[in-house]
Amino acid sequence: MTKEKIKIWATGRRKTSVAQVRLIPGGEGKVTVNHKPVEEYFRGTDHQKRDVMAPINAIEEAKKYDYTLKIVGGGISGQAGAARHAIARALVKLDEKNRKPMRAEGFLTRDPRMVERKKAGQPKARKRFQYSKR
Repeated sequence: MTKEKIKIWATGRRKTSVAQVRLIPGGEGKVTVNHKPVEEYFRGTDHQKRDVMAPINAIEEAKKYDYTLKIVGGGISGQAGAARHAIARALVKLDEKNRKPMRAEGFLTRDPRMVERKKAGQPKARKRFQYSKR
């Protein structure tokens, strides 16, 4: 008789990044991003690593799972935000009582801010060419 393992998948998004997370029971809170440890993947500043680990640190029982993340698209900041969103959603799927603390911290809200499109006749979205009166 085989013991059925809990399979929990969740998706998080931020800017143009998409993160998929898988919870593996019986772990010690290790986070792997695209087959690399989280410290190695987000090595630039400590801010992104803290962003990814925030939902895990908010809930004590979350440290009993390992997290495997697959992140595609965007830059470092967007990827860290997408990972945070995915992990928070997975923890809510794990146990519905986690919803209230995740919602209070703002981890479940998808950040709607996107890059504004470039307009015709301008060098960037809002920047304009220098006006010449004569």
